[in-house]
Amino acid sequence: MQKRFSFPPLPRTALAIAAAAALALSGCAGSSGSGTPAESYAASGQTGSPSNASSDAASEQARFDAFLAHQFQESVQDDPLSLHFLVRNPENYGITEPEMKFPEYSLEQLQKDSEENAAVLEELSSFDTSLLTSDQLFTYRMMKDTLETEAGSKGLELYNQPLSALIGTQAELPTLLAEYTFYNRADIDHYLALLSQIDTYYKQLAAYEQAQADAGLAPSDDTIDRILKSCKSYLIRPENSLLTETFASRLNAVEGLSNAEKASYKAKHLTILKEHFIPAYTNLSKALESLKGSHPEVGGLSTYEHGREYYAYLAAALTGTDSSVDALKTRIEKQMQADLSEIRVRLKEHPELVRQMTDSAITLSDPDEILQNLQTQIQDDFPALTDTSYTLKYVPEALESSLSPAFFLVPPIDSDGSNTIYINEKASTEQNLYTMLAHEGYPGHLYQSAYFNDREPVPVRRLLACGGYNEGWGLYSELYAYSFDNGLPEAVKPLMRCSEASSYGLYALLDICIHYDGWDLATTTSYLENSYGFTDPESAREIYLAIIDNPGNYLKYYTGYLEILTMRQEAEEVLGNKFNAKSFHQFILNMDGASFRVIKPYFQTWLMTEKLHV
Repeated sequence: MQKRFSFPPLPRTALAIAAAAALALSGCAGSSGSGTPAESYAASGQTGSPSNASSDAASEQARFDAFLAHQFQESVQDDPLSLHFLVRNPENYGITEPEMKFPEYSLEQLQKDSEENAAVLEELSSFDTSLLTSDQLFTYRMMKDTLETEAGSKGLELYNQPLSALIGTQAELPTLLAEYTFYNRADIDHYLALLSQIDTYYKQLAAYEQAQADAGLAPSDDTIDRILKSCKSYLIRPENSLLTETFASRLNAVEGLSNAEKASYKAKHLTILKEHFIPAYTNLSKALESLKGSHPEVGGLSTYEHGREYYAYLAAALTGTDSSVDALKTRIEKQMQADLSEIRVRLKEHPELVRQMTDSAITLSDPDEILQNLQTQIQDDFPALTDTSYTLKYVPEALESSLSPAFFLVPPIDSDGSNTIYINEKASTEQNLYTMLAHEGYPGHLYQSAYFNDREPVPVRRLLACGGYNEGWGLYSELYAYSFDNGLPEAVKPLMRCSEASSYGLYALLDICIHYDGWDLATTTSYLENSYGFTDPESAREIYLAIIDNPGNYLKYYTGYLEILTMRQEAEEVLGNKFNAKSFHQFILNMDGASFRVIKPYFQTWLMTEKLHV
């Protein structure tokens, strides 16, 4: 899981959406960067003539650059936490020092953001795309796709879910605050000012949850209980808090602080934890407790009045696919059957592989050794990068039940290139650590982020990055790692990959069945038992509730992977022995986080170019 600031997934202005969901953003405002592939496609469908390519073109291109820079500034100006993780030196991007507070979260604000989206889309439509450069046109298409997709949420603002057990604001925000880097003394003051606002911010979230309940959209009691369990993880003595653990080391990184100043800062920090942080979680928990009984039915989004409509929007926004929900379901089922069929055929031909699958294991288990190994393994099939450093950290024991198995924190685009990967020892095992670090590290999110920064595209593209693209690449990388030299027998590798892929596919399929088709627990349990041999009803219940809590999340991973896999399969079929994995991966990486709706026409041009020139 790539931690782009997922606090909370709020649709502020279409760009601020991404700002609130982005822990790191990109290059210099107005920079054309390295460009995107398929430049011949850039002018397709446009009506301008070559005679426009002088002063008119230069004027329109300058106006568009100014528009992009303004949108970037507006999107992050009022979100200081996102801003801190996006850029280290905001003044270089024309951004003045913001007021240290969390962005407002309310129904009224979300509705206002929806109106602002429409205004931005109207302004975007004023540009003559025939006069833009190919690189600008790519950004234009990214932004247009994002804004048009977000229009699908208009009138459904109360269906957002800022709180959830695993990836909700209350679970992730403390980790982000703990990673708030102090580059100088001002950063310490900014952090403390922001931390002192957390109770005010959580009060807004509680009011939003109450508004949902008043509209008949409250979460079920079971879901509330799991969120409460997450909150409880942070209701410990401030002296033992994750924030306290990291505060001292962050202070030590600031030059020029005397021991007396450090002691003063520590005392102030502890006071804020006692007077603001603990009350934030205490009051939020009380507010959630009071909502119990508002929605007794345990079920997916389809149990709410406009739930299926919202899920269709969510699927389009999170995955970036151009498939309808029904069509996507068919595609998922088809790929799952292909993977399971490959397993059956191989095992039928070689029964001894059953035992080998059980007995075989990836030999590497030390995280540092794994990451070093992965950097070596990717050299043949993935483009070269500048050197990247990383820091491995472990989720504190008290938070192991509340956080993901692993996640990567994207650094600021103008930082020193350092990267942080968190490992949750409770949720990870030696067996899955290798592929998990391929997902988070190489060639997954760390590599993906470094590649993006090396290209220095316009920063607004980070705000527009599609979750399906990012997590699809992460899952693609995770499954690709089964092909590396990792200690597994060659005959076992494709079986392990297909088995793992079908598991992700199953969760994505159930995501649709539960939230869109309306499956209840009994139907889900029956399906798992009859189709996959799940005999433990408690395991089936855990799967069901995990999907209930996070609509669209599992769908995002697998659909992104499926889109990349589908393009690769087409490229292999068309190019035959001319197919080059490194060239394909470079094309995908050059797409800078665009939705697959935007990528596909570029892919067809890339494929044609490869066929003609390889």
